[in-house]
Amino acid sequence: MSKKIRIVLLFGGRSAEHEISLLSATSIYKNLDKDKFKVTSIYINKNGSWKIVESPLLSIDSMAKGRSFSFLPWNKRALLQDLDTDIYFPILHGPYGEDGTIQGLLEMADVPYVGASVMASAIAMDKAITKSILKAKNLPVVKHFIILKHEWAKQKEAMLLKINKELPFPLFIKPACLGSSIGISKVTKNAEIPLALKEAFRYDRKILVEEGINGRELECSVLGNNTPRASLPGEIIPFREFYDYKDKYIEGKTRFGIPAELSSSQVKKIQRLSIETFEAICCSGMARVDFFLQEKTEKIFVNEINTIPGFTEISMYPKLWEASGLFYPPLLEKLIELGFERQEKKKRGEENLTS
Repeated sequence: MSKKIRIVLLFGGRSAEHEISLLSATSIYKNLDKDKFKVTSIYINKNGSWKIVESPLLSIDSMAKGRSFSFLPWNKRALLQDLDTDIYFPILHGPYGEDGTIQGLLEMADVPYVGASVMASAIAMDKAITKSILKAKNLPVVKHFIILKHEWAKQKEAMLLKINKELPFPLFIKPACLGSSIGISKVTKNAEIPLALKEAFRYDRKILVEEGINGRELECSVLGNNTPRASLPGEIIPFREFYDYKDKYIEGKTRFGIPAELSSSQVKKIQRLSIETFEAICCSGMARVDFFLQEKTEKIFVNEINTIPGFTEISMYPKLWEASGLFYPPLLEKLIELGFERQEKKKRGEENLTS
């Protein structure tokens, strides 16, 4: 029998998406073939302290009990045991995990890990920066403004006038660096803008104000390193006006088209744009790219890219790959393989530079 690959699964974290991370980690843990992989589970609590736990299947209360530690080597509560591992699998959604921070720690340790690099993770986390890059690459994005908290405090009236003049209603207002529809509001008139901004500023100091697109919400999964491939696209059919946090993770009344009912040319275009978006930010491993398909014009707009998408068994990323012929357990194995591949190529590059 071949030796098991040793994986450290990192989940939880300090962001507002803490609970979603636990759901994703639970699904990953259940679907990792225990005959092939030995899994060590590390829970990161909302204060940023780490703890080795039996598995993510435990309740939050169970995981929170007992002693946790800091990864900082000079902290007195440092890790009490060595981590015997081959590769790390971060499934930390949002800031302090999906934004390049945990990736930077793993890069400093020079260990292989699943997913995107520090730079790609940081870019994708910041929706405002992502849109700037996509626009520079001539990829289609909706009209939008970026508002910083200190600017809004000083220039409220001027900004309201600019929004009213240049962006038609409805608008979407959301934090630039958060996911899972947290802090997002749909706005249909000027009087609603200040309250929507106040809600978004609870989570971030940089806010996106975007033109709302009347049409369909589509998503596409991307997998790979230097030669990424795209899944069949899927469609989100929201129960309410948009696919919000409550419906994503609590009510579950939104319907999904997996795969989406699209023409072959539309499928090909979405797959092409997904790969181009993935490559525009130098992504690797995995990502989910979200789109709008405008009803009247049938124009396709790139909305955002997520480098650690939701990974529950009903999440779009694995479901779209399942519809494309790649099921959940082999999908995880492919992601782990891509993590090793990226580390090996980095090592070869270093050897070439120093030879």
